[in-house]
Amino acid sequence: MREFVIMSDSCCDLPADLRARFGVEYVPMRIIYGDTDIPADLDWKQISFGEFYDLMRSGVRVRTAQVNAEEFKKAFAAHLEKGKDVMYIACSSALSNSYTSSLAARDELASLYPEGKVVCIDSRNACMGLGLICMTASDLRAEGKSIEETAAYIESHKQEVNQFATVESLNYLKRAGRVSTTSAVFGGLLQVKPIIISDVDGQNVAVEKVKGRKNSIVRLADKFAEAYKSDPHQRICIVHADCAEGAEELKALVKERMPESGTEIITAGIGPIIGATTGPGTLAVYCYGEEVKFRAEQGRA
Repeated sequence: MREFVIMSDSCCDLPADLRARFGVEYVPMRIIYGDTDIPADLDWKQISFGEFYDLMRSGVRVRTAQVNAEEFKKAFAAHLEKGKDVMYIACSSALSNSYTSSLAARDELASLYPEGKVVCIDSRNACMGLGLICMTASDLRAEGKSIEETAAYIESHKQEVNQFATVESLNYLKRAGRVSTTSAVFGGLLQVKPIIISDVDGQNVAVEKVKGRKNSIVRLADKFAEAYKSDPHQRICIVHADCAEGAEELKALVKERMPESGTEIITAGIGPIIGATTGPGTLAVYCYGEEVKFRAEQGRA
């Protein structure tokens, strides 16, 4: 059985310590603001975590760019050359075209490396939902599962990853074209905070609206408790966009509501790709839970 590498992209939001612990690599997307075009680096080498979100607070619009097929070919081939197979776990195809680009790279490499395998998985998730899936794949690899067995498990369980998120301001979603100007203005005036999930297609959708920041954090913890279920790969992931105090508040509420003790809780920052859309002040909690069946077309709150 050939060794295989687990790869993702900048949307996985796994910091360096978790990537090292679980043996996960990533292919960087890009962020663009003004005349600056740099890799969406999860280690914040070109711009620091705080500087990035301060930039957004100052009104600078940050755009993002996906990984193209040529970049995937180079990243995949580097491992195929060494006799290793590659599992790429992509950001939701509803949010990025990187998954489609990875398929094109896989197909082009098939004839060049007939003995090698490149398996591409649409995670239907982003941020630490994607990160949680990558960590699960690492668990399975450590247990001795093959690339095919690991892929089959991920495909069968990826819809069980639950996301509950909220934003501090709707203005950043407006800049990214995700909400209307009217919604952003009235939402700001009324202090309305959306509760955002990732639906069955991997699209982010607001399913509730809560008045006030404190209430939105409490509601995230409540939604987490309602969805949580025991799972052999369960980890609770709490992430924030430069609002560490809010993350600690959410963590405390999650601990109060945890159905079982001993589950690992991971806290991390939101990376530049997700952060460019949601903006500073974003909070989210991820866990394995009830299978996600909601589809955005069924209606929004």
